[in-house]
Amino acid sequence: MSKQPLRVIPLGGLGEIGKNMTVYEYGDAILIVDAGLMFPTADMLGVDYIIPDFRYLEDKAHKVVGIVFTHGHEDHTGAVRHVVEKIPAPLYATPLTKGLLEVKLKEAKLGHMKIHEVKAGQKVRIGPFEVEFFHVTHSIPDSVGLGIHTPQGLIVHTGDYKFDHTPADGRPTDYGKLAEFGRRGVLALLADSTNADKPGWTPSERSIEPALEEVFRNAKGRILVATFASLISRMQQVADIAIRHGRKIGFVGTSMIANAKIARKLGYLKVPDNMVVTAEQAAKLPPHKVALLITGSQGEPSSILGRLAAGVKRPLKVEPGDTIIIAAHPIPGNTENVYRAINSLLRRGAEVYYSPVHPVHVSGHASQEEMKLMIHLTQPRFLVPVHGELRHLHLHAQMAQELGIPRERIAVVENGYILEFQNGEMRIGERVPGGWVFVEGALVGESTLRDIKERQALARSGLVLVRVEVDRNTGQMVGEPEVMTKGFVYPQGADALIEALTKRIRRVLKRGPTDPEQALEQALRDFLFSETRRRPHIFVVVKESLAEPEPVRVRSRSRPRVA
Repeated sequence: MSKQPLRVIPLGGLGEIGKNMTVYEYGDAILIVDAGLMFPTADMLGVDYIIPDFRYLEDKAHKVVGIVFTHGHEDHTGAVRHVVEKIPAPLYATPLTKGLLEVKLKEAKLGHMKIHEVKAGQKVRIGPFEVEFFHVTHSIPDSVGLGIHTPQGLIVHTGDYKFDHTPADGRPTDYGKLAEFGRRGVLALLADSTNADKPGWTPSERSIEPALEEVFRNAKGRILVATFASLISRMQQVADIAIRHGRKIGFVGTSMIANAKIARKLGYLKVPDNMVVTAEQAAKLPPHKVALLITGSQGEPSSILGRLAAGVKRPLKVEPGDTIIIAAHPIPGNTENVYRAINSLLRRGAEVYYSPVHPVHVSGHASQEEMKLMIHLTQPRFLVPVHGELRHLHLHAQMAQELGIPRERIAVVENGYILEFQNGEMRIGERVPGGWVFVEGALVGESTLRDIKERQALARSGLVLVRVEVDRNTGQMVGEPEVMTKGFVYPQGADALIEALTKRIRRVLKRGPTDPEQALEQALRDFLFSETRRRPHIFVVVKESLAEPEPVRVRSRSRPRVA
């Protein structure tokens, strides 16, 4: 039997929705599957997105034999630039995923990175791993799952999938390959858990077309469809329906324009050139002749939908009579943003269609019965639920137990835990870093959870800044304190606040504290809480100075006159 264990280390996607990244390590070789991002929740102030903490790999970059991508969604590809900057390993992706990755890498000035094109049904040797790509149905074309042949056994990594008999691209998941894996013997199944709380089967992508047709048939003005920029299948559905109803189709938003361009170039999005317009051209057409695909299905303030909701006039403005379709489910944590945007759009006179009120979106992930079928087809010895919050992983494990997999052969873990497979056995080992890395503009990993919590506290309670000048010799206050407030309101007004704080400051300084700043902060904190029942952040700056000496007055004496 083999002496070296296979180590499987999830660095993202377990205990959360997003930033999927999994490490397969055997001996001196490491294979990475996916490198995604996660969108921030509404309370993560200042954060653009979150990427996996891959510090575990930084001193092992020379061991990484390849990075394989299952499909082109942001939660599986969005961190690629950050990963390859430190781990410049060969990349492997299907044609559409490759095209979307090339756009990201070019924007990051990493266009020189080599991406090997692979296709479903192909086997590729990557170090000691033989990776077999098989087609799965998801909400983006060219999605694949992976059969990873290792010296310890076969691992099936599903990626995002569902069992759709009538997919938008006409290509169902490869049932035959999954059954073949089951006959060969699957050591472990790492399977999507996103919809573990959804009973039954996920509806087909085609099931939303009647609802979209009805909206297009009844709309009198412009139609704007907000969806993920990487949801190419949805783009095709909207474009087909728009053309049938005599509407030109436009793409608005940086990522939407870039992804549509590459998808059209590669033949995954088929729209005649004469039916495509820019936002500027659309503005000159009659409203009933226009349909636009826009970014912002999660209500992000900087997206096109977010700007429309906020009333920003460029590049578009909501007009009464517009119809807006939000063709996506809110990601956990974004529900408040989405509903706030919907309310603002309604207030501006738009007609808004969104799921679950209107059936204009279906999930791209397997529901409970499909997850059970995946287990039946592959018949794994071990199950590792992945891609989901902790509640999803536990529900997936419960389903597997109902199907006969013993609890001790199911690993419900979160990011960073090392799973070791050796001689047909599984062991949960130590934990390596697997947390969140915040990206804010050009800053990567500079902010911590503590910083985010401080921003939340400032947003809740406001800020009071006090600058005091004291005499270096006497320790007493010189002049009046300078008081500045942000987000904090004193019920009796600014003048009353300054007067009250001045009295309290003089009283504290008379005691001669050894640390004036700390003493003043505590005293002012107690005072403001007793007066307002609120706890603003208080910052006190004490500046020492020397009191001006009294000027010496010299009497001038008249000089005696000389005769």
